[in-house]
Amino acid sequence: MINWLLLRIVECVIGFAGGLAVGAGYVAFLTVLGVIPRLIQLSKTRNLISVFATCIILGSMFGIYLSFSNVSWDHPVVLLVIWGSFHGMFVGMLAAGLTEVLNVFPLISKRIGLDRQLKSLMMAIVFGKIAGSLFQWLYFVGK
Repeated sequence: MINWLLLRIVECVIGFAGGLAVGAGYVAFLTVLGVIPRLIQLSKTRNLISVFATCIILGSMFGIYLSFSNVSWDHPVVLLVIWGSFHGMFVGMLAAGLTEVLNVFPLISKRIGLDRQLKSLMMAIVFGKIAGSLFQWLYFVGK
């Protein structure tokens, strides 16, 4: 009985420590790198800062709820397509904000000698991402 209780306490401490580490990394990602402020600046939506903050907090809380609950999504395909589109836009905008902050694409284009074709490089990356996502969802998930 004492061994079982001790094991559960150790599991709780490890889980809490892991959650703190992931949460600290997430907050550092958002604040230190300045992804969200740069995204707001690029999209010219300075008047919606409180909406951005609210969406980040609510999205995090909803994600935590879905992670720890046993919710199943049995909705019409149209609703799932809309939901998936919002997820894709979020991940795409976050990745775009991160690459903008870190100047990844200008550095890559200079290193591989495509500094004059930066727009073509960006379009190739976008269409490659779309094709890869469609292939994964239609071939692997659609079965």
